[in-house]
Amino acid sequence: MELPSRQVLADSVYEQIRALIMNHGISPGDRVNIDEVARELQVSGTPVREALARLESEGLVSRLPLRGYRATELLTPQEIADLYELRLLLEPQAAGKAATKMTEPLALALRAELQTCPAAPTSGNYEGYKALTAHDARLHQLILHMAGNEAVEQAITRTHCHLHFFRLSYNQPFGEQTIDEHHAIAEALIARRPKAAKDAMKHHLETARDRILARL
Repeated sequence: MELPSRQVLADSVYEQIRALIMNHGISPGDRVNIDEVARELQVSGTPVREALARLESEGLVSRLPLRGYRATELLTPQEIADLYELRLLLEPQAAGKAATKMTEPLALALRAELQTCPAAPTSGNYEGYKALTAHDARLHQLILHMAGNEAVEQAITRTHCHLHFFRLSYNQPFGEQTIDEHHAIAEALIARRPKAAKDAMKHHLETARDRILARL
């Protein structure tokens, strides 16, 4: 039986620790004991450290001087409002611009992305929502990329907002509205209707923000 490659092992450990954080198996603010996690996952400390470095870049853990890592705290209502304010400044404009640049290959790419998550998940844990969270991030990134402003695209990417918003919704099923709103945005884009695309994106972001804040 062949041993898994180093990269496969590193990716597996990363996904397992990420799931622990997203499902609050490691609670917000808790210290991450590298040796303990390594024993639990039956691996050495090296892939655990590599995984934590990746998770730090996503803002899911932070490094403690001389003490390892801890899981970051959940976003506060003010931080949520600030992130959505940034997104509302940038993403509706980007959607409108993307609609003016729509081509048949881009329309096919949009339709293909919608098919990666055709229905809302039924469970409220990270495994259930992993596909929706990844789809949400990819769709928004695709639209930003279509708009053609790399600075705007990178600004949104660096926030890792989709991951952090999901942490706030732990064990609270949702998703049908998100998928419906994604389809409305895509339809406006494919129809090359800039104002409709801009309005659909604005509505999506505002309602998503309000749904999250209402749960807190």
